[in-house]
Amino acid sequence: MEEYQEFFRIGQYTDTEAMTGCTVILCEDGVTGGVSVRGGSPNTRDTDALKSENNRKFVHGVTLSGGSAFGLAANAGVVDFLEKHKIGRDMGITYIPNVVGASLFDLRIGRFDVRPDFQAGYKACEQAFNNQTFQLGNYGAGTGCSVGTINGERNAMKGGIGLHTMHHEKLWVTAVVAVNAVGDVYDEALGKIIAGARKPGEQKIGFSEALFLEHYQNEQALFDGNTVIGCIMTNATFSKAKMNKLADLSHNGIARAIRPAHTTYDGDTLFVLGANQIETSFEAVSILAVEAVRQAILKGTKAAKTYGDYLAYRDI
Repeated sequence: MEEYQEFFRIGQYTDTEAMTGCTVILCEDGVTGGVSVRGGSPNTRDTDALKSENNRKFVHGVTLSGGSAFGLAANAGVVDFLEKHKIGRDMGITYIPNVVGASLFDLRIGRFDVRPDFQAGYKACEQAFNNQTFQLGNYGAGTGCSVGTINGERNAMKGGIGLHTMHHEKLWVTAVVAVNAVGDVYDEALGKIIAGARKPGEQKIGFSEALFLEHYQNEQALFDGNTVIGCIMTNATFSKAKMNKLADLSHNGIARAIRPAHTTYDGDTLFVLGANQIETSFEAVSILAVEAVRQAILKGTKAAKTYGDYLAYRDI
């Protein structure tokens, strides 16, 4: 059992026909939360409540979903499931769960008219409470992910969802990231791009930055509909303000693994959840969080499977 499972439950709903899905991270007792949105085209739910100056003290769930704006409907299923299990703020008449979320664009792969909905969110919660084994690649929010879309879907590659845990003595940080970027995925250890934009008839991959520069006078969207979304969990104890700062710094993991990152056409969003179990330095947690995000991106990409024209890393 991984460390995060003592405090968090993760469940996934996957629709392999429509090529979409959602991933939920649940924390029954409520934890301190933060969020940072760096991309220019986000789709989010209830992120204002996580601002440091606002009253939201605890978070009970995070929903990561496909389906673009339509996929935010999955949050309603998560809220309903948690209320039925008496998880949330006890208001006397009922329990109100604090559930935040973000969605990514996957409508060009599979079926555009089927998106994660109320039932998808609810079923993902059921899987979480059934101790579903987390699966990498084409599962949950990673089902319809793609990378390197700037040169069109026929020249893009398959993305996916990844999970990675970093440890230092008693401290741990776990990142879950759905990799759906307009840019390319870069592996520092290999010193090269492992998935991204392709050109017909060429073996090389990873043209995204070059294509952005080539089209520098083009003010129209080169290829919109992307977004990297994720959630970082830790046993560290921080204030809400520090959690928001940690979410902000965790985006460095995206910047190290995606080229280019945080574009106008991505809605890159990261949530952070702290279980408030140990006191530790902020810098130590941020170092682990950045690397956990980077590694989760690589794992999600390497585990993805080819779908249609979206070639996977494993098939290069």
